[in-house]
Amino acid sequence: MKEIVLIKVGEIVLKGLNRKNFESMLIKNIKHALNGTSRCKVNSAQSTIYVEPLYDDADIEEICERLQKVFGIVAFHRAAVAEKTMQDITSVALSYLEDYLDTASTFKVEAKRSDKKFPLNSPQICRQLGHDILQKFDHLSVDVHNPDVQVTVEVRDFGAYIHAGVIKGAGGVPVGSSGNGTILISGGIDSPVAAWMMAKRGLRLNAVHFASPPYTSQRAEDKVVRLLQKVAGYAGNITMYVVPFTEIQETIRNKCPEELFTIIMRRLMMQISQHIAQDTGSSCLITGESLGQVASQTMQAIVTTDEAADMVVFRPLIGMDKEEIVKISRKIDTFDISIEPYEDCCTVFTPKHPRTKPVLKYVKQAQEDAGFDSMVETALNNLKVINISSSK
Repeated sequence: MKEIVLIKVGEIVLKGLNRKNFESMLIKNIKHALNGTSRCKVNSAQSTIYVEPLYDDADIEEICERLQKVFGIVAFHRAAVAEKTMQDITSVALSYLEDYLDTASTFKVEAKRSDKKFPLNSPQICRQLGHDILQKFDHLSVDVHNPDVQVTVEVRDFGAYIHAGVIKGAGGVPVGSSGNGTILISGGIDSPVAAWMMAKRGLRLNAVHFASPPYTSQRAEDKVVRLLQKVAGYAGNITMYVVPFTEIQETIRNKCPEELFTIIMRRLMMQISQHIAQDTGSSCLITGESLGQVASQTMQAIVTTDEAADMVVFRPLIGMDKEEIVKISRKIDTFDISIEPYEDCCTVFTPKHPRTKPVLKYVKQAQEDAGFDSMVETALNNLKVINISSSK
């Protein structure tokens, strides 16, 4: 029996004259996500995207698992394909949905007839198929309000499709439809979630990670790579730029007031990340900051940090508490990696009493007095580049 996947898009239907561009980008992302699986034909018609395996032995389970991570898909159905006759529709439905109907107590039939040449209208299809189901499964009864199983028949231009149940998609809009963004990525819980959230809103991602050997280890860097591999399962390929940060952090320790260590470090991170973002075609920076979570994330500290960058900074977690962030990290399978005990450079030289309400002019003066320009240039000239794809 031939199976096909019928994909329902979400926000794309509201895009007006740009809808075709969004659909084309989504189809491209679907094809990329399905690389390495069974070969499929992917096309769009009648407000639905069809994923049609080209061979009978296709692994539909794996295809569906990958589709669940493609942003822009709100839901999809596994469906059996039938000829456009009531006889074949009934035969396929009774066979394909047997396991569903055997274990159910109630059912409902819904029909959608977009091909108006089909001789029966939607209510007639429902009555005929419902009658045949009751004859074969005499333990069932009809419940049009809250059925255990909803049997759906869609009679379209290319065939008739029968399915029961819906698989939830990742939602959002296609990756790449909103441009490019650069995420400042650490090994913690927050920044991978922030990256995932902005990819859901259509950003294609680059990443910047700051390494401070010997204070941070290779395991810490490897941990970030594994986090980004999880994010790449949704966001597509990500290029990570590893910034050598040791000299800068040691200079902060030696030449700057201790209570300003963290805020000056964050400003330099923003400046370096902005250079990388501009050189790689990104239009924004992304961080995992949440208002008030730590000393560097107070309102005054965020304002002081933002002043160091000339491009927009997105903070998708800004109004979330830790429980909400952890819930998403578990959903996208980054939490267990994030809590591994390999520390990143953000924990190096942490002041005992950080300034929670820094004054911008004093912070800028301290930064200027320490003289970081040549060190920033050196760091930018010694980036390590790592290309990351999903861990499928």
